[in-house]
Amino acid sequence: MLQIGQYNQLDVLEVGAYGIILDGLDRGRLLLSNRLAPADIEVGDELEVFVFVDAEGDPVATTDRPAATVGQVAWLEVVEVNEVGAFADWGLSKDLFIPFAEQQHPLGKGRHSLVKVYLDNQGRLAGSTRIDHWIKDEPGNLKRGEKVRVIVGDKTELGYKAIINHQSWGLLYSNELFQRIRKGQEMEAFVNRVRDDGKVDLSLTQPGFSKNKIDGVSGDIIAALEENDGFLPLSDKSPPQEIYARFGISKKVFKQAVGALYKARRITLHSDGVRLKK
Repeated sequence: MLQIGQYNQLDVLEVGAYGIILDGLDRGRLLLSNRLAPADIEVGDELEVFVFVDAEGDPVATTDRPAATVGQVAWLEVVEVNEVGAFADWGLSKDLFIPFAEQQHPLGKGRHSLVKVYLDNQGRLAGSTRIDHWIKDEPGNLKRGEKVRVIVGDKTELGYKAIINHQSWGLLYSNELFQRIRKGQEMEAFVNRVRDDGKVDLSLTQPGFSKNKIDGVSGDIIAALEENDGFLPLSDKSPPQEIYARFGISKKVFKQAVGALYKARRITLHSDGVRLKK
């Protein structure tokens, strides 16, 4: 069955002067213009296409890649607002329709918003900014230490809400952030804890560093020292942001690695940094 709002692997039935004909499964034959088709495509090949529907409800195939598929969330720009609703640019020739009923707040042209892509009751693609209606505090099978993809949401008193794998809410705590983040930003994060109430605490650094991982960070510090004439202007008094900017780790992990290097007598500690021991 052809999947509307998703990527489909379809067989090439014909290659003509105006485009190629794809096997649209239960929806018949689909035309893909030559502009969107690979130059070396041949009959019998399989081609991955995204399928949406036109104004008449007929399926349309494209090799363009939208910002999100059905069930996913993306940070989109509103390009038009009229009497029927809003329209957002999601990377396709046809903008994504956002009905008034699916707008958490009135949308304005030129503004950005988190938008969930869904299929309406008539099988047409649409968007919703009522994110809390679709995303819940349900961790599913998430485990501590698991790497996830997140999209940053609204700022709260404790930090930033973040959508985990397009499915559930998590929280990035402000006092554990060592870089600036913004709403709509996509990034990798780690599950720090799944609480008893089902809420998920997130971290930008992997929790529970093992000895092997500390050894890896220690190696990075030694390499940095060797590249800078044996001195690194970072210490346990350095701001967490400086440490993260240099090594992509938390201050806690940096101090653990420095402590291990000091015990191994590979560095000396100073008020303004660390020095490679000769």
